[in-house]
Amino acid sequence: MRGISRILTGKPTMEGAGVRLNRVFGYNEVPQFDPFLMMDDFGSTDPADYMPGFPWHPHRGIETVTYLIEGIVEHGDSIGNKGTIGPGDAQWMTAGGGIIHQEMPQESPTGRLRGIQLWVNLPRSEKMCKPRYQDIPSGSIPEVVEGGVRVRVVTGDYHGTVGPVTGVATNPTYLDVHLSASSSFEYSVGPEDTVVLYFLDGSAEISGTTVESGQCALLDNGDPLVRVDSVRGCRFIFISGASLNEPIAWGGPIVMNTREEVSKAFEEYRNGTFVKR
Repeated sequence: MRGISRILTGKPTMEGAGVRLNRVFGYNEVPQFDPFLMMDDFGSTDPADYMPGFPWHPHRGIETVTYLIEGIVEHGDSIGNKGTIGPGDAQWMTAGGGIIHQEMPQESPTGRLRGIQLWVNLPRSEKMCKPRYQDIPSGSIPEVVEGGVRVRVVTGDYHGTVGPVTGVATNPTYLDVHLSASSSFEYSVGPEDTVVLYFLDGSAEISGTTVESGQCALLDNGDPLVRVDSVRGCRFIFISGASLNEPIAWGGPIVMNTREEVSKAFEEYRNGTFVKR
């Protein structure tokens, strides 16, 4: 079974126009999590912590994945896409060659907002591809129940059940896993795949090491088998994917292969030629 290479605890951070969130991993962890760049756990029971939202901003060279657990988020972009996601919905946005968008939380009917945003890098050959959205309503995400294990499959293949997100360059797996007390999760991955588990609630053991709610486990490479053993029950986000092993030049919402490409992106943003129609 795979062991744990590193455990990280989310750090309080403020992003957007003043949204309080926990940064699970990000710039300082590059390239350990390759092809994944950043993960944020956002939300609160206080609307003042999330209502400022993420107003208009650009992206190029990456994909952003929003998975909403509770609450409502409205979104729109510079090429006419707009919509609303709610509990259990996901949105997979391929920024490609450039898009300007906003994500604005609304006051939650339950008083609580919570979601996970993941940034996935694009390979050099796809960084300037045509932007696109995949809005994934909760009802289209298949769920597999096996004893005390319940898995929602956003993308990838879990025991023959395939998620609705398609055409993703890095071909990752994204699962929302619930374990009841005294149950175990097992899944096989490629021997060199990067595997990350972020615990939303509860705790579990991975190769004898306990991982708690709010912690992220980056697993070792090598063994194809991942096993998680829960004593009292837990919920975690499971992501895996093959590393790109390419240079990373990061400039805020722009992630390219060279500093020159990043500078060019910001120059185009300033002069109005950023979005390639």
